[in-house]
Amino acid sequence: MKLFNSRTSTIEELQPLEPGKVSMYVCGPTVYNYPHIGNARPIVVFDTLKKALEAQGYEVTYVSNYTDVDDKIIQAALEQNTDEKTITDAFIEAYAQTRRDLNADQPDVSPRVTETMDEIIRFIDELVKSGAAYQAGDDVYYRVSSDPMYGELSHQKPEDLEVGARIEENTTKENPLDFTLWKKTAQGIQWESPWSKGRPGWHTECVVMIQNVFGKNLIDIHGGGMDLKFPHHENEIAQCRSLHDTPLANMWVHNGMINIDGLKMSKSLGNVWWAKDLIQKFGGNVVRWVMITTHYRAPLNLNEEAFDAAARELEKIRTAMKQASVALQLADWTGSAVRVPELWDAFMTAMDDDLNTPNATAAVFETVKKLNQAARTRTLDLQQLADLEKTLEDMLYVLGIRFDLPRLSDQDKALWHQWKDAVKARDFETADTCRATLQARDIL
Repeated sequence: MKLFNSRTSTIEELQPLEPGKVSMYVCGPTVYNYPHIGNARPIVVFDTLKKALEAQGYEVTYVSNYTDVDDKIIQAALEQNTDEKTITDAFIEAYAQTRRDLNADQPDVSPRVTETMDEIIRFIDELVKSGAAYQAGDDVYYRVSSDPMYGELSHQKPEDLEVGARIEENTTKENPLDFTLWKKTAQGIQWESPWSKGRPGWHTECVVMIQNVFGKNLIDIHGGGMDLKFPHHENEIAQCRSLHDTPLANMWVHNGMINIDGLKMSKSLGNVWWAKDLIQKFGGNVVRWVMITTHYRAPLNLNEEAFDAAARELEKIRTAMKQASVALQLADWTGSAVRVPELWDAFMTAMDDDLNTPNATAAVFETVKKLNQAARTRTLDLQQLADLEKTLEDMLYVLGIRFDLPRLSDQDKALWHQWKDAVKARDFETADTCRATLQARDIL
């Protein structure tokens, strides 16, 4: 498996720290609202990556957090006259449901910030004692100047960032680039700390949760949206390097952003699309297919036409699978099927090439073509048909596409044979009645 490493700006071969096992962490959402379609893209991208790695035989530990303390969460709780946990629990379940609807596996571990507070406070204290952070009044800041490699991930120089930094009212910081590790707060959920009663800054939580869950300071893959590269992921690396002299992850993988009809999705433009609405309208398969037919690093432009085209493509795939499945069931096929090597290898070669899902879907359609040809021969080669169906099914599993195919009962089989006999006997009335019933049962 080769992936584009944002830290080195090169495509590199994944070399797991532990043979046969991959540790992967993906930055999760701040849970104060339903997931929008931009939140859904990393769900699909990194679930697809996980499935591709597993198809290669790797054991993947996939971790994604929930940020359940934030100003927006506190504001939502105040507006709804409830507590923060009520808000976050509801939207954590909403995210879990979106994963299910998109055929994505739930993460193996989903840590929450509020459940990791003792470790976060301890980590910040270690940064202060090391000199990489400092207390200013009741707040704590990370000292960017303490990391000589700061800017490595986003490929920016600190001096250039300083020139572009806005002048802030807060003059307690030594450097405009220094970022908050702990802040004193007067509103919402708070924790006692050596510095003040308050809560942590955003950039520390993931470093600590990675160390907690994996029990180490360097993992294989850290992922997230391109918008997190700077400053969030840059700041994660800086903190980890200050205490443990590692970049936190060997591979940093970022998915591209989403545009709506060519415009950046934003609340100010009023063009935010909610994932649940799109899933309800088009179905999880269609939403996922739209995302995987564009390379994960490229910007993804969404519009109604894209979803309609995806629905048509998926219907072609499902029709081929259904016809093959029905034919095998009618023949009472009980043999074992194997993947067709040249088709499966073409598919996995694409997936191994920086998760090239557009090329992988081309392999899917080549398999569909061969499956249709095999299903239309006068004398069916059942072994060939079964092998092609299995190959396609396994490809779709890796891509996260699931179809409900008809399971034929004895009654269904008898009706199908009645239909064929009626056609042969030119009994069109009976044939039409049988056909209508078979179509209603999704068999034809």
